[in-house]
Order: sequence, then structure tokens, then C-alpha cells
Amino acid sequence: MLRTVLGKRLFGIRGKRAIATSPTLSVEFCEDVDHAIRDVKDGDKLLVGGFGLCGIPEFLIDGLVRKGVKNLTCVSNNAGVDDFGLGLLLQNKQVKRMISSYVGENAEFERQFLTGELEVELTPQGTLAERIRAGGAGIPAFYTPTGYGTLIHKGGSPIKYHPDGTIAIHSQPREERCFNGRNFIMEEAILGDFSFIKAHKADEAGNLTFRLSANNFNQPMASAGKITIAEVEEIVPLGAIPAEDVHVPCIYVDRVIMRTGHEKRIEKLTLQKEDAGAQLSDSPKDRIIRRAALEFTDGMFANLGIGIPMMAANYISGITVTLQSENGILGLGPFPRPGEQDPDLINAGKQTVTILPGSSLFSSDISFGMIRGGHVDLTMLGGLQVSANGDLANWMIPGKMVKGMGGAMDLVGSKGTTVVVTMEHTARGSHKILPECTLPLTGTRVVDKIITEKCVFDVVEGVGLVLVEIAEGETLDTIKQATAAGFEVSPELKPLQQIKIN
Repeated sequence: MLRTVLGKRLFGIRGKRAIATSPTLSVEFCEDVDHAIRDVKDGDKLLVGGFGLCGIPEFLIDGLVRKGVKNLTCVSNNAGVDDFGLGLLLQNKQVKRMISSYVGENAEFERQFLTGELEVELTPQGTLAERIRAGGAGIPAFYTPTGYGTLIHKGGSPIKYHPDGTIAIHSQPREERCFNGRNFIMEEAILGDFSFIKAHKADEAGNLTFRLSANNFNQPMASAGKITIAEVEEIVPLGAIPAEDVHVPCIYVDRVIMRTGHEKRIEKLTLQKEDAGAQLSDSPKDRIIRRAALEFTDGMFANLGIGIPMMAANYISGITVTLQSENGILGLGPFPRPGEQDPDLINAGKQTVTILPGSSLFSSDISFGMIRGGHVDLTMLGGLQVSANGDLANWMIPGKMVKGMGGAMDLVGSKGTTVVVTMEHTARGSHKILPECTLPLTGTRVVDKIITEKCVFDVVEGVGLVLVEIAEGETLDTIKQATAAGFEVSPELKPLQQIKIN
């Protein structure tokens, strides 16, 4: 007996249960974008995939602009740029609240937030990914070490400003709990009315696969919306995507819309310079780079912030260091040569990159599982302020500059990961190494080492700052004048070390 029920071909033997021999074709394949988003209404909560401009559902976003729906809550790692991606919804004043980790270079996003036109719930990037994953997995809340001791934990982070710059809405404190001697805070899951995601291909059952680093937030978001709409570049026959290459099973997908001709705009085109390793001078910045490069050891897994940390990687030589990028890459290679850039392959700084043989690609929630779980040996990043006991502030100047914490809170909150801060010793004459940070914290007691153009401090538990290296031309008196925090001097104080460049 051969029969079909709800799109399944069933093979049954009398008296025994039928067995499905092909998948349920319950996914709706839409002819146009307007039909795909037909039931999105004012006030809906949308989960929008992508990281920077990589892997964003640009045609679905354009459809929302045409539709004109208002008062949306958008959950997305960031909000594109002023004139592309979610930035278009912001320009049209269609968004009431953003739940994001990073404002970044979107000037309109920052302007609307600081003037009170837009509510912004800034959330650590790994926490955001896990809140979304948890929502799709039916887990209402979870505990994380990320953000403990910061405004995320204690509450008071601005969500909305009054026009005069005072806070109209602020974040609420998180519940805290101690497990095995470590402190954690509770975060609640995120669910949405719709998930808008971008995949490379869908098959005729609705299974999805992503290309390179365009997976990012798309994969966890696919499971966390009441209705998931996938924008794809190609629809292929059943079986064309091998089962082991399916990133999102069709059970999570409700509608598919195929579009070609994606712009795939590159936010930060960064190309390889043939002489990148031979351009260092004795400037303060280059002195820091040469010292930072000595922190790498053979066999290490490292996550590097943009700027000085990433530039220090140019001087890795004779050892193997595997670079992890929190948007879902393990095994970063150099920047591409001109003409080899790929908009689907970027790092956490939105720069075009390459990957090395043996690399792997994955979603944002898996990436931060690596980080939070202590599998990354070294985190190197910049700072606005560091305190004597290793507190770090690097994401916000209240009322003036709000870039967001991105993945920094997750990166520094991991047990077992060495945290090195690279920064200039002072800022326009103001101290940056202080008894206590005056800016909102990224993490408490998280910094292990501070590298500046003047010296290197180790942060020693129970002691505080210990001066271990000092630059040529500096004295203990000049270091004291440039450092507001007190410090000890190592009995083995050495000259500031510099990597040798061949």
C-alpha cells in the first residue's frame, strides 16, 4: 500500500505503522517579498540575522521599508550602516527599540539613541546569541559569568534618554548566583514574532545552508521566531544539500523567498599590504605593537581586537597561533589581496579576511560557547581605562560615545583565558590607569597584563599592579606621573621588550 499524507509518501504494511519516505513539504515558497512579509504589523518584534552587513536579509529589510510598519522592536547584533540594512528602518523612524550588542559606525543609530528618539537595549554579544538560542530551545533563562559586576548586572544602563540627556528608561538589575565559587547573572531568553534570516541555499524541503561567515546570528535566530522567513540566493532540489551540510533543518523554516542580485555591500574593505611587516617606526603605537607580538606562544588559540592587537598578529613568525573571530571563524588568515575579497567572509571588526587550511566556520552561539567555556587561550583588546585591580572599561562614555560592548564582556569574562590590554598610557594628558575606573565597566578583575608605549604592568591578585618592563627614556618618576594608580616594582624589572623584525 502506497499513499501520500500532507506531502509525505508513506509506505505501509497492513497492521503496521507507515514510514515516511520523503520529507513534509510544509514550507511556503513565496513569489515576492511583499507576500512573504504580508502579516508583519506595527509593534512586532523581529529577529534579524547578520553581522555587520554580512549575511543580512537585505531584500526582506527593503520590503519592511516599503510596507512602512512602525514601532518595531528589532533584535540584531547591530543595525547596519546609515543607508543600508537596518539603517534604512532607522532612517524611516520605523524602529522603537533595538536589542543589540554594538552601535558601531552607524551615526544615525547613535544619534537617535543619545537624543532619546530610540530605545536601545545593549546586550553583550555572546549573551545576545545565547538568549536567542535559548529561546528557540525552550529554555526560559540561564546563568552566565558575562557582565558580572557591570551595569548589565547591577542595572542602570541607559535604554532611553530624555532630550536633555538624562536617563528616561534604564536597565534592571539581574539576579545573581554563585556556582562552584564563581559569580553568575541570570539572563532571560529572547523570542520574536518573526525571524528574518539570510541563507545561501534552500532545498525544496526548506533546509538551509550558509556560506562562509554569513552564518553568524542567522542560525540561532531561525529557531527563535514564531514565523521564520528565509531569504536565499538559490533553491535547489531535494538532496542537493547533503544532509550533513544542512545548517538549519526545515522544521524551523516557515517561508522561503529567493532573490538574486544581492548587493552584499562590504562595510570595511581591508586588503593585504605586501610590506605590512616592515612599516613599524618608534611611534608609541608601533612600540606597543612590537611588544604585544611577544605575547603569542606556539599552539595558542587567540582572539584579537581590532587595531593594535590585530596588527600585532602580522609579526607572528616561527610558531603556530590559531586566531578565533567571535562572528564564527577559527583559523583566520591574512587580509585578502586586491580582487580576492569576499563579502561573505569578514572578521569581528567587519574587515574582509581570508581563512587558512584547517579552519572552521560556525554560528555566533557556538563561537561564544568556545569563548565562555575557556577554550580560547588569549584575548588581546584595547581599553579606555584599567584599574589597579584589573577592572576594564572600554565600551561607553555616558552621554557622549556609545559604541556598545560587542563581544568584549564575553571575552574578558571567561575563566582560564589570559586577558592583555594594549593602549596608549594616557589620553590627551588624562590618566587611563586609575585606582578605580570612572567609566562603565566591561569586566571586574579581568585584566592580566597592560602593555603601553611606556611600560608593561602585570596585574597580580592580592597585590595589584606590578611594573615588569620599562621603555627606554622612561624612569620610575615619569611612570608614576603618567599612572594615577599605585604600583609595585618587580625586582626583575627589564627594558621594554620588542619583537625582532627580520
